[in-house]
Amino acid sequence: MSPAQPVATEVTPASLREVMSRFATGVVVLTVGGENPHGMTANAFSSVSLEPPTVLCCIGHSAVMHSALTRAGRFGVSVMSAEQEETTRYFADKKRPLGPAQFERIDWLPGPGTGAPLLSGALAWLECEVTAAHEVGDHSVFLGEVVSAMNGAAGEGLLFYEGRFRRTGATTTGGR
Repeated sequence: MSPAQPVATEVTPASLREVMSRFATGVVVLTVGGENPHGMTANAFSSVSLEPPTVLCCIGHSAVMHSALTRAGRFGVSVMSAEQEETTRYFADKKRPLGPAQFERIDWLPGPGTGAPLLSGALAWLECEVTAAHEVGDHSVFLGEVVSAMNGAAGEGLLFYEGRFRRTGATTTGGR
């Protein structure tokens, strides 16, 4: 049996979403601190540069996080472990409370560099200062210089693939 051949179709938001669901991504919760703290589950997140240490996240213009991050100018990143699927779903739920109330049932500490909530139990944490924001269609790409990077306990990572959360299956650390 021969492999399926690619067939071009019209690119619509739905077709692009389906194609991109085949790209496994890690899952993070982005947070901002201050008087109006906010958190959001994201998988549009990536390392950009080691010198200077820079990451990016993509946020829809209509998301509460877009205005929160634009105002704050800094953010925290919690790299979610496979055991944190419930917390990840919570920060993806648009019906959760906003402001400080959304963090009342979550174990977290303020980041030492930004004050952004860093979620306990994560595999790793970053704190970032926004250095640029680029509007692209219905999203903005925020570039953040990493001002703090910390590892948590080793464990399995949480992935998002084909519209579902999955585990990495990796439980060890180390090189290639």
